Amino acid sequence: MTEKHLALRGRRFVGKVIRAAAQKTVVVEWPRLYYLPKYERYEKRRTRVAVHVPDGVTVTVGDTVSIAECRRISKSKQFVIIEVKKE
Repeated sequence: MTEKHLALRGRRFVGKVIRAAAQKTVVVEWPRLYYLPKYERYEKRRTRVAVHVPDGVTVTVGDTVSIAECRRISKSKQFVIIEVKKE
């Protein structure tokens, strides 16, 4: 069996898996702070992205994963899991 390789480029993030209902796809979320200039304060926001799960990697809801940007795989997927961090 040949192993496909996705070239990684761009940004890398660490987030938590919040949904794993589709085949080879999970949704990962991480918090961030967004600055509001009018009020000179920060507010909490969260980023959610659809992430590709490569063959040989198993993840469940609640796992902390490291993801990286790659070529566009589908309409909504442009990140891939590179490491599952066990807590």
